[in-house]
Amino acid sequence: MIELLPNLPANTVGISASGQVNAVDYETVLIPAVESVLKEHDKVRLLYQLGSDFTGFTPGAMWDDMKLGVAHLRAWERVAVVTDVSWVANAAKMFRFAMPCPVRVFSIKDRADAQAWIAA
Repeated sequence: MIELLPNLPANTVGISASGQVNAVDYETVLIPAVESVLKEHDKVRLLYQLGSDFTGFTPGAMWDDMKLGVAHLRAWERVAVVTDVSWVANAAKMFRFAMPCPVRVFSIKDRADAQAWIAA
């Protein structure tokens, strides 16, 4: 499941993922939120928080993630991944070279730092 995080700058989408994330989560929450920001701003920043109860992505969610990233390839300004799930943190670090923007990984205890960095 994906839920929007409140109280972020207007050019930022913040989400919290828990349990298993599926394509419906992307199609009803994340994609509309990103497209809404891009109606008002040229660039979008993403704060993606994955808690300890996060169990994974369905293949449909992974497909939608890739499509979203490619569809708006030049629109990403910064991405902060906030998690203590080691495989997610390692994957984000390993594949950040493929993103056209800075990507930083933060632990859950450093969420305030992630929020400050994404807003800077």
